[in-house]
Amino acid sequence: MTQTPLRFTAGAVQEINRLMQSPDFDASQQLRVGVKGGGCSGMTYVLGFDAETKAGDKLYEFEGIPFKMEQAHELYLHGMEIDWQNGLNNRGFVFNNPNASATCGCGTSFAV
Repeated sequence: MTQTPLRFTAGAVQEINRLMQSPDFDASQQLRVGVKGGGCSGMTYVLGFDAETKAGDKLYEFEGIPFKMEQAHELYLHGMEIDWQNGLNNRGFVFNNPNASATCGCGTSFAV
């Protein structure tokens, strides 16, 4: 494992650990962080559990949470912070990306 290009807030770490400790969690899967084309601003964040390992994947760990990311995605996600919000108006993961030149209203799409 190498130095992580992004970080998770304490709330995100707690939520990811909660998901991983669920009785129905498939332990063969690892957290995947990345991007894909699409969304109203050009690119969309990817955050989910995935059993597949791709040829360009790099493995990282942040506070005991292993995750994988395609090495090519580091360019778009370096320095990003992933937070978990559990409020009345917002519930879910929030991406704070210093590389985004524009974002959309939903918070999951961005442009660089």
